[in-house]
Amino acid sequence: MRKTPHPNPLPASGARGRIAFVARALAHWIAILFVAVTIFLPSAAFAVQPDEVMRDPAKESRARALSRELRCMVCQNQSIDDSEAPLARDLRLLVRERIAAGDNDKQVLDYLVTRYGEFVLLKPPVEGQTLILWLLTPAVLIGGGLGLWLYNRRRWASRPEDVTALTPEETARLEKLMADIPDSQAKT
Repeated sequence: MRKTPHPNPLPASGARGRIAFVARALAHWIAILFVAVTIFLPSAAFAVQPDEVMRDPAKESRARALSRELRCMVCQNQSIDDSEAPLARDLRLLVRERIAAGDNDKQVLDYLVTRYGEFVLLKPPVEGQTLILWLLTPAVLIGGGLGLWLYNRRRWASRPEDVTALTPEETARLEKLMADIPDSQAKT
């Protein structure tokens, strides 16, 4: 009679079969990891187009640094340096124009804040209106941690103390009850 292969994917025996199985499994995991990494990493083509780049490398690095501090109005939580939106391109060109005109970094940021409001800044300054935003996050984290600590403290406090050993009377009663159980039930 001819044997049919077992549906189990593991090799039946032998080091060679186990090595092949491990190699196939490893190859699958590497492929999955590769796909996951390529999905979540930014693409190699940056949003800054070649025609936007300034000729002076020092000015270009300033423009890139400023672009990373400015929010894309279309993409919301993405900097204009990373965004491919047409408005982000216009803002990158505006930053480069202001730098080419001789403005320092603060003047460029002030110019954009005047035109678009503080929302254009990815990291708004700590001042009266934004102070609550800066303080609310740590307050919520501290409050949540304190609440969790109190919950666990009460939970552990309500647990019974160490379990005490059986008294001699309880031990004798347990042995009597165990003796009454037939052997067929005692083994299960």
